[in-house]
Amino acid sequence: MADLDADIVEPVRETGFPAARRRLPPAERERQIVDGAIRYFAEVGFDGQTRELARRLGITQPLLFRYFPTKDDLIDRVYEEVYLSRWKEEWPEGLKDRSVSLEDRLVRYYADYGASIFDYEWVRIFMFSGLKGEPINRRYLEIVRDRILCVICAELRHDLGLPDPTDLPVSKEEIDLYWSLQGSIFYVGVREWAYQEPAPEDLNVYIRRTVRTFLGGVEPVLRELLLAR
Repeated sequence: MADLDADIVEPVRETGFPAARRRLPPAERERQIVDGAIRYFAEVGFDGQTRELARRLGITQPLLFRYFPTKDDLIDRVYEEVYLSRWKEEWPEGLKDRSVSLEDRLVRYYADYGASIFDYEWVRIFMFSGLKGEPINRRYLEIVRDRILCVICAELRHDLGLPDPTDLPVSKEEIDLYWSLQGSIFYVGVREWAYQEPAPEDLNVYIRRTVRTFLGGVEPVLRELLLAR
């Protein structure tokens, strides 16, 4: 890609995006495009045009397409950067650590999870993805369901002396219980970055209270669901 920067245009001022004033090595140019795309899609959503993104970056649209041949390719890269790169493999394992109370495990997980996702770009891109029907949020939610919520299900059943999911498979209705907990935590980010409402002053206190509320009310509902099976 030695000559990829042949299509640099005059930089655009007062956009908040770095201007392309000089030729960059391919790796730096790619990094600039990805970082700019993350900011751009977080600001305007996925209806935003690559032509406008290129203009803000101070490059031509053909140059952008040399790095990312289609808009979907660029969106896939945004997904990898914003979502997959922040995923921590220790989250599911930490939830399985029965030397720690389930409440403390959930609080520990959601505190770390919140620290990883609660920012402008993560939350707004996720919301725009859902509204536009882009696959980003669906792909990510599948990971959360399979690697987090199903683990919480197994651990809660163990805590309550209920059948293991290997003996009694998890139903959609049961998973919905855990989505309610996940959604309560995620809503903090929505309040701040979508509704411009202040988040709780102490996120850890909020998480602890939310987890306790969930654990305090879930048992009778869970038993009813399992008995109906």
